[in-house]
Amino acid sequence: MKRTTIIAICFFILSASDAYSLCVTADTANLRSGPSAKDEISWQVFMYMPLKKISKKGTWFKVEDLEGDTHWIAENLVTEDFKCAVVKVDEANVRSGPGEEYKKTILSPLYQYESLKVLEIKDQWVNVMYESGDTGWILNDLLWIQ
Repeated sequence: MKRTTIIAICFFILSASDAYSLCVTADTANLRSGPSAKDEISWQVFMYMPLKKISKKGTWFKVEDLEGDTHWIAENLVTEDFKCAVVKVDEANVRSGPGEEYKKTILSPLYQYESLKVLEIKDQWVNVMYESGDTGWILNDLLWIQ
């Protein structure tokens, strides 16, 4: 195989895996069935909802949510400047430190689909911030992080 063919194949593989994390920055954002404000709303999400970017069309991103469903979201409603997480279990306790020996915080418990900004990851624990500005630690296994 010629060197230029190998380079072209590598470039195609790398560009095909262009999925990366996005976080919702608006208080409320509509996810849509297509890349237009005229398309049907498929789900409404809140600040810090993590989404996986699949592709882009104009000023719209095609995204995947924690359930694996795909939607479209306007570019001005998301950022890739920080990581976000969403509770993927029925309930998740929020602790004052990275361990079960720490007291539960005022945020406890958080419920499935509540979204958070990721501040730090330490071992199996994630330091998160709720939209109110309150912070705490949640076990990594209870979250879907993008």
